[in-house]
Amino acid sequence: MRILIVGATGFIGRRLVSAIELQRHLPIAWVRSPVRARRVLGSGPTIVSSADGDAALVSELSRCDAVVNLAGEPIVRRWTPARRAAIVASRVDLTTRLVQACAAASPRPRVLVSGSGVGYYGDRGDEVLTEQSPPGTDFLSQLATDWEAAAMDAVSLGMRVVTVRTGIVLGAGGGALAQMRPAFALGLGGPMGSGRQYLAWIHMEDHVSIVLSALADDRYQGPVNAVGPEAVTNGQFARALGRAMHRPAVVPVPAFALELLFGEASVTMLSSQRARPARLEELGFQFAFPTVASALDDAVRRR
Repeated sequence: MRILIVGATGFIGRRLVSAIELQRHLPIAWVRSPVRARRVLGSGPTIVSSADGDAALVSELSRCDAVVNLAGEPIVRRWTPARRAAIVASRVDLTTRLVQACAAASPRPRVLVSGSGVGYYGDRGDEVLTEQSPPGTDFLSQLATDWEAAAMDAVSLGMRVVTVRTGIVLGAGGGALAQMRPAFALGLGGPMGSGRQYLAWIHMEDHVSIVLSALADDRYQGPVNAVGPEAVTNGQFARALGRAMHRPAVVPVPAFALELLFGEASVTMLSSQRARPARLEELGFQFAFPTVASALDDAVRRR
């Protein structure tokens, strides 16, 4: 299987490329910097530059069986007007461009697995959220709604589309855990805000397995909550990370401090999404890391 990957050099993308190669499929990385991509991904994947234009993209898509779209500018930064525009363009506009290229391809890829996030649901307290729950009303909710809608346009092309609503991805070498570890290593880690808000999480290996399953299994369609089956609050998560690192986790980060540092973007740390992987449970997906303790123990050990 030939699989075009957008966002291949990112935290999740790098691991996905390796997993695809292990399955003896051919990853095609569509990237902004071919030089950096070759350095990050090694000699295995085929590299296609986005600077070559849409004609080159259409040509490559015409030879691909599937597309995985993981691209997106970082969310956890202060949302200036320019940052908001970049966040939207890197998700909604890029997905629209990708689907338009699929429309022009002949033959077309059979499946599109596209990123999304649990921010789709907004701040929902202790409400249990499944894929059938309605979206929220804030910036991240609207972003995810528009992002998924852009991807779902590929359904009219005869493609199977899966939108992966991802929680915090726990793995070595990057992501949220890399930002948390220094403070916890110094014994300065702890819950954010009240600590009572629910934090949706997923181990990297399980996330990659979800994407691979979505590529191969025709039963995967529409939104899928890519979150672990154990619901934990931010405070419970902090204590689990402290235990994994053999450090205390009792120094809270006040909500006002996060709001001063990040402005509106602080909602990424303070809002509550008690997301449940209902669709994955229906499909019989087996989590390698079903508890936050097992996920953090593994991620910390791997460094």
